[in-house]
Amino acid sequence: MFHTQERRDVRLTKAVECSRDNAWLGTAWYFWYHEDDAISWGNKSKKRTGYYEIYEADINRENILDTVFNEESYLFWLKQIEKVKKILLMAGEKPTLKELNEYFKRKDIWTRFSGVMFQDISFNADYFIIKYFQYKKRIQLAVYDYSIVSNFNLHFEGKCT
Repeated sequence: MFHTQERRDVRLTKAVECSRDNAWLGTAWYFWYHEDDAISWGNKSKKRTGYYEIYEADINRENILDTVFNEESYLFWLKQIEKVKKILLMAGEKPTLKELNEYFKRKDIWTRFSGVMFQDISFNADYFIIKYFQYKKRIQLAVYDYSIVSNFNLHFEGKCT
């Protein structure tokens, strides 16, 4: 899988942990399933230096919650999200990603997993072969236990467009 970062003076020896409040699944090391999504992310979100780097790593997916390719995991995922949605909506407003992730952390929902593989909606026009029909999934993995990551190496360097 692929990890995207802005180019730095020194090559990374491990992925950079994301701890932003708006991170999809909270504090984790994030990896892309497809290289073209990693490139797209580099072009759009890693502009600070004008260049980005993509690292490739092997991921042991034995103990991840795979909401993309595994139906049982997906149904578990939906149940957890729906449960949190109901609880947080009782407070009146739609919950933020930060509130959602803080709830999961307090309740230890994801702690039994080394990571969560999930799909979000891509706005990459190349994924629409027919107008408004996205045929390709944009898949990420949020890694919570870095011991499942191995062979982390520079794969590609690009200039932001």
